Amino acid sequence: MSISPLMPVYPRCGFRPVRGEHCHLIGEDGRRYLDFASGIAVNLLGHSHEGLISAIQQQAATLMHVSNLYGSPQQERVAERLVAATFADTVFFTNSGAEAVECAIKTARAYHQHVGNLDKYELITFKEAFHGRTLGTISASNQEKMHKGFLPLLPGFKYVDFGDLEGVKAAMGPNTAGFLIEPIQGEGGIRVPSDAFLQALRQLADDNDLMLIFDEVQTGVARTGTMYAYEQFGVIPDIVATAKGLGGGFPLGACLATEKAARGMVAGAHGSTYGGNPLAMAAANAVLDAVANEEFLAHVNDIGAKLVGRLEQFIGNYPEMFDSVRGRGLLLGLKLKIEPRPFVAHMRDNHQLLTVSAGDQTVRILPPLVIDESHIDEFMDKLSAAAASYSVPEVA
Repeated sequence: MSISPLMPVYPRCGFRPVRGEHCHLIGEDGRRYLDFASGIAVNLLGHSHEGLISAIQQQAATLMHVSNLYGSPQQERVAERLVAATFADTVFFTNSGAEAVECAIKTARAYHQHVGNLDKYELITFKEAFHGRTLGTISASNQEKMHKGFLPLLPGFKYVDFGDLEGVKAAMGPNTAGFLIEPIQGEGGIRVPSDAFLQALRQLADDNDLMLIFDEVQTGVARTGTMYAYEQFGVIPDIVATAKGLGGGFPLGACLATEKAARGMVAGAHGSTYGGNPLAMAAANAVLDAVANEEFLAHVNDIGAKLVGRLEQFIGNYPEMFDSVRGRGLLLGLKLKIEPRPFVAHMRDNHQLLTVSAGDQTVRILPPLVIDESHIDEFMDKLSAAAASYSVPEVA
C-alpha cells in the first residue's frame, strides 16, 4: 500500500502525545510540552481535571448511548443550564462545531420557511471566517484552500469583508435570511470587531426580520472571559453555535436559539444519532460545574490580562518579529511580522511550547483556562528562548 492507514488529510508534525497532565502534554519519547493550544481551544480544563474524568467514568459505567427516540433527562438538565446561562430558550445537541453551525444555518432557513418568507435562504458571511469542514460550512467561508477539490459549493452564501458595514448593506437583498459571524475570528487571526459593527448587524436583523447567528464554537464557554463572547458586545443573537470547550475534550456541540428563531425546528426537521448522548451530557455538566460561575470567569479575565501584559512588555524586545497582541480573555493572538507557521514549529520542536498558527500572520495562544501565574512564567520563558534562537528569514 502506498497510502497510510490514516487518510493523509493532516500534515501531522513529529510530536506524538500519549499522556496529559494538567496544562502539559507528554510525548511518546517522554518529553514534556507546555500546552498553550488546548486541542485548538477544546481542553479548557486541561488534561487531567478530576471532576471531568470522574463524571465521564461514572456515566460510562451507567449509560453511554441510547437514542433520541427516547426521553433524555441528561439532555434536559444540560439544556436547562445553557438556557439559564444564556440568551437562548432552546438547545439542540450535536457532536461537533461544524454540526452546530449546520444546525444554525438550517434553523435560520427553517424560520423563514415557517413564516412564509420562502425566498429568504441566503446568509451573509465574512471573509477569512472558519465555520467547519462540511460542505455547508465550507460554502459559508470564502477560503479557497477549503474549497479546492469539493466544488461546486452549496448556494446561499455571500461573503463580505469582516467589519465592513457598508459592504453588508450592499450585499443585502430579497433572498437575505440573516448574518453568520464569529464575534471574534479565530482561524482568521483573533480579529475583534467593534461593538458598533455587531450592534449594527443586530439592528439590521431587527429592521428586516433577519436572523443574527453567532459562531461561538471557539469563543464560547468562558474562553473570552464571559460564558459567551456576545455578552461583551452589547448584542443578543438569535442563534449561537457552540462546541469545543463545551465538552472539555469530549466531542460535543450545541445550537442555541430563541423561541422565535427555532419556530421552524419542529418534529422531524433535524436529528442526530449520537447528538446529546448521556456520556457527552455528563462531560458538559462537569464543564459547566467548573466554569459557569463568576469566580471562574473572573480568573479567566485576571489571568488573561496578566498574560497580555507580559506579552505586550515582551514583544518590544523583538520589533523585527512581533507586531501586536489582541483578543479577549484567554483567546489571544500574537500578530507577527513574519510567517507564523515556521515559528510555531520552532517553538514546538525546539522549546516544547505548543501554540496554533492562524491567518493574518498570527499565532493563536489558547491555554487551558485553569492556568496560573506559574504557567505564564513558563510560557514566557519558552517564548523568549524561542524568539532568541529563531533566525528570521531575510526578505528578498
